[in-house]
Amino acid sequence: MEPSLLRLSLSKRNVETTIELQQPSPIESATPISRRIHFGRLGLWLAVIGPGLMVMLADTDAGSIITAAQSGAQWGFSMVLPQLILIPILYIVQEITVRLGLVTGKGHGELIREHFGMGWAMVSVITLFIACVGALVTEFAGIAGVAQMFHIPLWVSVPAVTLLLILVGFSGSYRRVEKIGLAVGLFELLFIIAAIMAKPDFNEMAHGLATFPIGHGNYLFLLAANVGAVIMPWMVFYQQGAVIDKRLRKKDLNLQRWDTKIGAVVTQLIMIAVVIATAVGIHATTPNAVLNDIEDVSRALTPSLGPTTGIILFGLGMAGAAFLAAIVVSLAGAWGLSEALGMKHSLDLPFKKAKGFYSVYTLAHVGGAVIVLLGLPLVSLMINVEVMNAVLLPIVLGFLILLERKALPKEYRMSGTRKHIAWSLTGIVILFGLYTAGSTLIDALK
Repeated sequence: MEPSLLRLSLSKRNVETTIELQQPSPIESATPISRRIHFGRLGLWLAVIGPGLMVMLADTDAGSIITAAQSGAQWGFSMVLPQLILIPILYIVQEITVRLGLVTGKGHGELIREHFGMGWAMVSVITLFIACVGALVTEFAGIAGVAQMFHIPLWVSVPAVTLLLILVGFSGSYRRVEKIGLAVGLFELLFIIAAIMAKPDFNEMAHGLATFPIGHGNYLFLLAANVGAVIMPWMVFYQQGAVIDKRLRKKDLNLQRWDTKIGAVVTQLIMIAVVIATAVGIHATTPNAVLNDIEDVSRALTPSLGPTTGIILFGLGMAGAAFLAAIVVSLAGAWGLSEALGMKHSLDLPFKKAKGFYSVYTLAHVGGAVIVLLGLPLVSLMINVEVMNAVLLPIVLGFLILLERKALPKEYRMSGTRKHIAWSLTGIVILFGLYTAGSTLIDALK
């Protein structure tokens, strides 16, 4: 059926003009306006979300999973409460990066250079570089450990994954890289299934939530590792760079906040799931067990899940986490360095227009792969990297808070109660990082 036409005749200076207005077809008019608006909002949501989920899923990387597993194996459910406490802190930190990126349209390294000078920008980039190298080592170590469980040697798995990661970065589109990363990162949700299948005792879990042995040295060390595993320096650089590379604007701020909130909850649920699964699998029978390699972590799940299911769930979850995090970490390093040095930096640019950016991205992967191929002890290396992240946090968070006051217009700055809460929480993390740095230095001098 042809849509009906409404004819209007207008007369001006004896000239008659006929205007035909097309009315909605019966099918279109039968669709409620509210539904059309709903689909429009859903499309907008799907177009805007991504940077928050991407960085948060990457936050639960190979090193974080190993740290959570070691925490559950040695301290059981008493490591669940710190993960819950870290949710609002994680959101506050990353929400500031979102505002900085959307409002200024500039990356973190560029803002530090503009407001504090090239010297401080290089301090920031060096901090980022150290964190990125450490993180990439843990990602490749995680992938290598999973491959070894399936009897694939290091010299095969690590170079193959390195090549694949480089090709993903050279795909020519930020949105394509984001879609690949999110698709792979969703395998991390298998850890939540593993925790449910472990059938934890809720009475024991409640007791663990009320236990906080802060005076114990080993607990404090693992607590520092968990803080460093959840709030990482490269996350700030990545999410601020991602909202810019995705061409998001100030009008997208509220949706980006929701993207970040959901991501913060999901990543911590995954961390809690790993703590629970290993607490049930090994802490209940062998308290204070030490996990020496990736296979040990997998075996920690087998008492409650069975050998086959435990290996499959852990292997897929770990591989997805490590692959996604490797993309995010290397991009964070490439964006941060390019921003500080004023080089062109976008995944939408071809190699010839952003040679420095793509070179840093490529060399980061190659460097991480080479270190892992040297055969270092993987689990202890991963946990020490997370402690190092906690030590570096005072520098990263200090710049973040200062930029929030200096780089943003007044109407986009935090104020009142919200400002005091944010400053207090980030201040606690900074003080904890300083304490960890002091303790680490004292232990090294003994």
